[in-house]
Amino acid sequence: MDIKEIQNLIKFVAKSGASEVKLEMDDIKITIRTGSDDKGESTTYVQQIPVNQQVAQALPVSAQTVAPVAIEATPAATEDSKYITIKSPIIGTFYRKPSPDKPMFVEVGTSIGEGDVLCVIEAMKLFNEIESEVSGKIVKILVDDASPVEFDQPLFLVDPS
Repeated sequence: MDIKEIQNLIKFVAKSGASEVKLEMDDIKITIRTGSDDKGESTTYVQQIPVNQQVAQALPVSAQTVAPVAIEATPAATEDSKYITIKSPIIGTFYRKPSPDKPMFVEVGTSIGEGDVLCVIEAMKLFNEIESEVSGKIVKILVDDASPVEFDQPLFLVDPS
C-alpha cells in the first residue's frame, strides 16, 4: 500500500462519518480515528509489520485533514492514586489460574503478601509465575483471563493499607 492509497483511504473514512476504522493486511496495520477533537482533525497510525524479525515502526501519515500522531494517555483517576499498580514484567498471555481445572490465584478482595503468586504469564510456551512485591488487598483486576499483555501493562490495583 503506497502513500496515495493511504491518503485516499483517509479521505474516504473522513467523508463516511465513521469514528474509527482499523485495517490489517499482511505487512501493514492502519488505524484511522476521525472526530477526535473539535477541530475535525483525525489521527492515523500506520505500522509496518516486520517480515525478517526487524523492529516494527509506527509511521505517521499526513494529509490535509490528518493531525500528527499523538500518544494517547488516560489520566489516572484520583481515587486510584492511593493504590499500587502491579504491572506485567513481560509480554505474553495472562492467566489467572495455574491450569483450567484449578482455582484462581487471587480475586478482588484477596489479601496478599510479598512473594504471593498473583497470576502466570505464558511467553514462548513457558509459564512464568508473577509474584507480588507488595502486601495489601486486591482492589481491581485490570486484565481478563487468557488475554495478551504487553510489557509494563497494569495487571492489578492493590490497596497497601
